[in-house]
Amino acid sequence: MKYGRTVEIQVPYAQAVPRVKQVFKEHGFGTLTEIDVKKTLKEKLGVDTEEYLILGVCNPRLAHQALQIERDLGLLLPCNVVVRENRGSTIVQALDPQVMVKVPEKPELESVADQAGRAIDAALEQLATEAGAVRPSSLR
Repeated sequence: MKYGRTVEIQVPYAQAVPRVKQVFKEHGFGTLTEIDVKKTLKEKLGVDTEEYLILGVCNPRLAHQALQIERDLGLLLPCNVVVRENRGSTIVQALDPQVMVKVPEKPELESVADQAGRAIDAALEQLATEAGAVRPSSLR
């Protein structure tokens, strides 16, 4: 099962991170958390990796709608956006909201997943258009 939507933008990581946050905000997603995977792996394991950030983004209206249908759905909400370095460009990935329909097998979540998917795709498309994308797989 495909579970992510991805674009690779021709922008250095340090410039991409604030832009990703801003674009997702413009599409209704606030950034609630940030996990610096590179820093954590270095501190905890002594491992060096590429820049890798997990943003916890949320669209409160859509999250509320989904949780009204399935209270356990917090485990599957499409809230993670990954921003990672890739040889001078940056990969931006988001969870495909259809996962929250397929895993619990709740077709009544389809409308919420569709709305979230449109907003995520719009954010990824905006990033791709602004910065030049390498095959935006979210739109394949």
